[in-house]
Amino acid sequence: MSTPSPTSLAPIHVVGGGLAGSEAAWQIAQAGVPVILHEMRRPGVTTDAHHTDGLAELVCSNSFRSDDWQYNAVGLLHAEMRALDSVIMACGDANQVPAGGALAVDREGFSAAVTARLLAHPLVTLVREEIAGLPPEDWDNVIVATGPLTSPALAEAVLTLTGEESLSFFDAIAPIVHAETIDFDVAWRQSRYDKEGPGGDAAAYVNCPMDKATYDAFIDALLTGPKAEFKEWENVPYFDGCLPIEVMAERGRETLRHGPMKPVGLTNPRDPTVKAHAIVQLRQDNALGTLFNMVGFQTKLKHGAQAEVFRMIPGLQNAQFARLGGLHRNTYLNSPRLLDRQLRLKPMPRLRFAGQVTGVEGYVESAATGLLAGRLAAAERLGQTLEAPPAHTAIGALVEHITGGHLEGARFSPMNVNYGLLPPMEAPRQDGEGNRIPPKDRGRAKKRLMSERAIAGLTAWRDAA
Repeated sequence: MSTPSPTSLAPIHVVGGGLAGSEAAWQIAQAGVPVILHEMRRPGVTTDAHHTDGLAELVCSNSFRSDDWQYNAVGLLHAEMRALDSVIMACGDANQVPAGGALAVDREGFSAAVTARLLAHPLVTLVREEIAGLPPEDWDNVIVATGPLTSPALAEAVLTLTGEESLSFFDAIAPIVHAETIDFDVAWRQSRYDKEGPGGDAAAYVNCPMDKATYDAFIDALLTGPKAEFKEWENVPYFDGCLPIEVMAERGRETLRHGPMKPVGLTNPRDPTVKAHAIVQLRQDNALGTLFNMVGFQTKLKHGAQAEVFRMIPGLQNAQFARLGGLHRNTYLNSPRLLDRQLRLKPMPRLRFAGQVTGVEGYVESAATGLLAGRLAAAERLGQTLEAPPAHTAIGALVEHITGGHLEGARFSPMNVNYGLLPPMEAPRQDGEGNRIPPKDRGRAKKRLMSERAIAGLTAWRDAA
């Protein structure tokens, strides 16, 4: 059967120019189908969390997290997306900054690259407008990728259509520090366990050590400092993957020492014999290396208190902040009830959903659902049949989770990709040469096998499509 000419095909509409929407638009266009990308942000019109009108703007961290495909589920997701011609991964790779074993990007360069590639594609049309309410009825193939800040009018329309109440959670933003104001007589550069990242740098992080007295005083300041209050959202739970540091501190004085401030895998070169009680890490935020973000330091402290509290950290006593932390609201659907395996809204199948609004959490996870939604929508427009990837792939496992993979009767909540979402495999007891694998190494070997199975399954799915 001959492939229709792009000029004879009605366009697919994508609502939202974040990571998921940008990826969806790219995949549709690469399949030879015209796409109209609708983005509400434009000069003078933005959101509570965005600062620019660029596509795929990163509003929280600049990290895509681990790039290790063999032993880390998000690294596996990176590899699968690269194999599927992901524009998000391509632009991320082209704009990476040092980050140890993680893939972190220059946020401005990354957004500019995604925007440029989409605008240069002959089948992509970018329209700067807000879609208030449900998309027009004559749009027969639509992807809604409006992200965590879906406009109230559209969110209300979807809720009315489905008879559901949306679930919400807070997503907090970490501060960014000017590198030149970090005191390197106190701080030092080192990645945890000296692990090299995709850029080959084993000293990608800045480390600020604390002794016990300083740590205790810092925890006291976090607990007593004035917090942002949002009375309208008082009953909204936080997502555990992006907890404000004050909330972590409220769970126990030692919580931060076992979380973002854990001192393991790091040695102070000035006195290797002294072990820090806690360590604050900063990660490079732009290609120039002039900005560093405070890793895991999402916060709801009021702006007036943030600089004072964070300057208690040794090495940051004179810090100047390019951006202080903040808090914004995320919304997501009860996807297991509302979405089918094609990511279509069951009450209105002309609408597909992608990104955080589906209940995935994280930049890469959001982009991955956009990638799949774009391919599914394009196949439908071309009159082809395409199923989601198998559940033993990272992308397939995400789809399985959001469309029914959670416990029956349990509350559906956001989820990062992880090996627990993939069908289990028996941990190997011997290596390829017949040698016994120690129990402590079996978990790592199991992850490697699951990753190899996923890559093989994803490749077969791609080649059969």
